[in-house]
Amino acid sequence: MSNQPYEGHGEGYGEGYDPYAQQQQPQQAQQQQAQAWPGQQQAYDDPQAAQQYTQQWQGQTWDTQVQQSRPSASDLAYFPPQNYQAPAPSYGGYGQAPVTAPPAPAAASADEAVGYGPPSLAGNARITDAQRARLEGRSPIIEPGMQPAGLTALLALLLSVTAQIGSYALVVPLVVLQAVTAAGWFRLNGMWPARQGIVLAFAGALVADVALLAAGRDNGPAAILGTLGVWVLLSLVMQLRSHADPDTRITGLMATVASAALAIVATGHLAADPDAVTVGAAAVAVAILARALPLPTVASVVVSLLAAAGAGIAVGGMTGLGAKGALLGAVAAGCALIGHRVASYDYPSRFVHFTAGVALPLAAAAPAVYVLGRALA
Repeated sequence: MSNQPYEGHGEGYGEGYDPYAQQQQPQQAQQQQAQAWPGQQQAYDDPQAAQQYTQQWQGQTWDTQVQQSRPSASDLAYFPPQNYQAPAPSYGGYGQAPVTAPPAPAAASADEAVGYGPPSLAGNARITDAQRARLEGRSPIIEPGMQPAGLTALLALLLSVTAQIGSYALVVPLVVLQAVTAAGWFRLNGMWPARQGIVLAFAGALVADVALLAAGRDNGPAAILGTLGVWVLLSLVMQLRSHADPDTRITGLMATVASAALAIVATGHLAADPDAVTVGAAAVAVAILARALPLPTVASVVVSLLAAAGAGIAVGGMTGLGAKGALLGAVAAGCALIGHRVASYDYPSRFVHFTAGVALPLAAAAPAVYVLGRALA
């Protein structure tokens, strides 16, 4: 290597060695080209003379000659429009042309006519009806309506009548109430089908009925609470054996325990005094029918409680409770309205209305019927 400093493109790398010797021309040829440059500059004015000085490329590359013609339609097809947005990448195949969404129609759709927002291609495609109702400013609370209220009143009247006949006659509508309660609670929580949980909750209610019939009304609290405690442990063991993720286990455990508790607590109608069951069930029937009337919420609640108190006085006079039936009817109706409100929560479906909407008012009124029945009797 030479110790001379770097002075040019081909100097300073060593004697007799030029790394760019294959790509550069000799120095003399460069000087001759430099001298010939003015002549070439004049020759470029002639198109035919300039063609011999045009650089010719041998590979697949661009054309150095400027095209003066206008671009064709096929050339413009490769250029995106001004408002072009890159489509989402497609992994289904190679070489597929990007598919753009068609423009929205000018006319309003059917959803917009009924108050729904315009359809959207972005966002969460799995949005629930309750979430959509909140986003659009609508209430996610939908009350069951008159038909479920009629079924609740029919089941309540069956409880009211059979309570005067005997315990074994009362068990028939009570079992129907417990089955509908177990199924409706799971569906209300969005867990369907949940056969094991429904069967477990309904089995707990049947065990509570059998235990109460065997122990008698005087031992009703022990039969109900004992069965409830055992079924909570069974629900816990059942969820521990599940292979689902922890969040799903917790949700399933809560739903199973709550469903079993409501179905077992409904056994309170069987443990309560027969006169109290007759008055309380009749008051619930009247209150739910009044609540289904097309009235404002506050006015509907007030009318329901007043109607339940009047029904309590009327039926109480037939059974011997007298004016005390007004208090029992009003309290039982208040508990039934709470169950009715729960069945209306979070944009429920029609199936929820005809299960939880029918059963929850009567199941929620069972503790009040038992406690006040014992106190007033």
